Amino acid sequence: MQLEAALPVGADPRRHARVLAKVHEAALSGDALPSHPRAVIGASWQRMRRLGLDPDRGAPVPALVPEELEARRRESGLAAVLPALRGGLISLAEQAAHILVVVDADGRVLWRDGSTAVRRRADGLGFFEGVDWHENVAGTNAIGTALVARHPVQVYSAEHYVRNQHDWTCAAAPLHDPRDGKLLGAVDLSGPASTVHPTTLALVDAVAKLAEAHLRTTHLSELERLRGLASPLLAKVKGRAVITDPHGWIAASAGLVPVGRIALPNDVTAGRAWLPAYGNCLMEPLPGGWLVRLTEEEDAPPTRVVLDLKSARESTLRVSGAAGAWSHRLSPRHAEMLYILARHRQGRSASELSLDLFGDAGRTVTVRAEMSRMRRHFGGILLGRPYRFADDVEVVVERPSDGEVLPHSVAPAVRA
Repeated sequence: MQLEAALPVGADPRRHARVLAKVHEAALSGDALPSHPRAVIGASWQRMRRLGLDPDRGAPVPALVPEELEARRRESGLAAVLPALRGGLISLAEQAAHILVVVDADGRVLWRDGSTAVRRRADGLGFFEGVDWHENVAGTNAIGTALVARHPVQVYSAEHYVRNQHDWTCAAAPLHDPRDGKLLGAVDLSGPASTVHPTTLALVDAVAKLAEAHLRTTHLSELERLRGLASPLLAKVKGRAVITDPHGWIAASAGLVPVGRIALPNDVTAGRAWLPAYGNCLMEPLPGGWLVRLTEEEDAPPTRVVLDLKSARESTLRVSGAAGAWSHRLSPRHAEMLYILARHRQGRSASELSLDLFGDAGRTVTVRAEMSRMRRHFGGILLGRPYRFADDVEVVVERPSDGEVLPHSVAPAVRA
């Protein structure tokens, strides 16, 4: 997607900050807006008003104690990319009077580095290691809003919802695990509002992509090691089978057309399991993965599908039937598409889904590619021509308590 800097090209920062301050105060008081905030900011402000967040203080929660902070760092999956993030951004942070901040998927600040003077200013704001900087707590800000919107965000001056952050500018990009698409956290550059620069967001986004590429390279190396184990093992297996890593990426297969990845249950265990791609299977643990044997038993098709959208952080598809229950974490795009299909049980054509997702009926190539990927993952649940859930499957959508489904989505059919 195209990155949108907070400061319009050629705009005077101080004058633009004064305009934003007027818009912010009008939005909070309910008066007519002198101009409209950017779409990502306006959507976040609406979420803050629905939450009833205090625009003067936010909703501060206690910071993590040192032991909790260290545990979060270990569990975040981000320690491996910290050298890449620091190498790409720390020199700029120090030269441009910024601080480099890395948070986990909950918005907890795990690491902070950069300008000593700016770190002292951030301490006074309560912006230090261990604090919660998700927008539900700290209001509209680049870190918290990027975690919700799932794309890079720059926030300047009075675009921040909480007033004591109006002297700041920040640019953040989310970080995802390339193995399963899981949101790991975000990387951010923050500094005084006077240091705002339109290229900062692009740089942060580029470094975030570099960090994700590092994780992808590591994963490919792990998959190659598993492939070395898989080949001699599969030679001894009778019948059809595949060997996957814990995330369903296939290292080798026997008697089957190879595919890149299959959907495994989130909490896969040894024994019998029903997989959408293959039906009834036997799961056997291996060092670093699973041996999946296809059985000759007649498949018992699923009868109920639950699309769990209650969490803003992640969406889950739960499937159940006579063969048992199964669940799988969904990517943001797949959650959008399944939600639209759940609302249109009669089905949607590729052009209709394109219009639903992008506001443009012409992006059918993208739609067909994503639907093909989903149908490989969730065979027997999804049908084509038109794309739809199978007619004999009960589909249930579980919505969040505040009623806002998929707050990260900008798809017209979701936001409508």
